[in-house]
Amino acid sequence: MGIQVNRTRAKFITFEGIDGCGKSTLISELARWLDRLSVPYMLTREPGGTHLGENIRKLLLDPSYKNMNQRAEVLLYTASRAQLTAEVILPALGAGAWVLADRYTDATLAYQGYGRGLPLNPLRKIQEWATDCLRPDRTVLLDCDVQIAFERRNGRNGEPDRIERENRSFHEKVRAGYLELARSEPQRFIVLDAARPLDEVIAEFRSAFHPLLPPV
Repeated sequence: MGIQVNRTRAKFITFEGIDGCGKSTLISELARWLDRLSVPYMLTREPGGTHLGENIRKLLLDPSYKNMNQRAEVLLYTASRAQLTAEVILPALGAGAWVLADRYTDATLAYQGYGRGLPLNPLRKIQEWATDCLRPDRTVLLDCDVQIAFERRNGRNGEPDRIERENRSFHEKVRAGYLELARSEPQRFIVLDAARPLDEVIAEFRSAFHPLLPPV
C-alpha cells in the first residue's frame, strides 16, 4: 500500500522546459512565497535528488557516454525518478509538504519521446509503473525559443553536459513536444513565455499561480 498523501495541504508542482529556459529562477520565486506563507516545502531535481539518483545523474549527463542507447537512457532516467518518488516525494506529500520539482515525467515524454522519437505509450506506462501513478497538481512550462536558450546556456560557467550538446534540431523537437503535452492537458499546465525579460516572466507567473496558493 502506498503512502497516504495529504492533498488538503500538499501540492506537487513541477517545472519543465528546455535547458536554459529559466526553471531555477521560478522555483526559487515560488519557494520564497511559500516561506512567507509558512508553508512547508521541499525542492527536488531530476535526474538526482537522492544518493542513488545523483550517481545516475553523473552517468546520464557525462559527455563521454555519447553513444548511450536510447532505451538505456530512458531506463536510467526512470530509475532515478522511481527512487526519488519513493524516497523523497511521496513521504513529503504524505507529511503535508509541497514538493517543487525541477522536471518529472513530462521530461521523459518530451526528451526521449518527442526528442528521440521513441513511442509515447510505452514511455507513459513505464513512468506510471515507476512512480506509482503519481502526477503533478500543476506543471509550469517555461517555453523559450531554442536560440535564446542556447545563448543563455552558453553564458553559464562549465562545459555543456551530454544532453545540452545535442543539436538544435533535437532541442526544437523537445520544445515542440512540451507544447503538445501542454495542449493535451490545459488544466494542469501553466505555460509561460520565458523568452521575455525576467521581471515580465515573474509577473505573469505570479498572476497565473496566485490562485493556487493557500490563504494567508
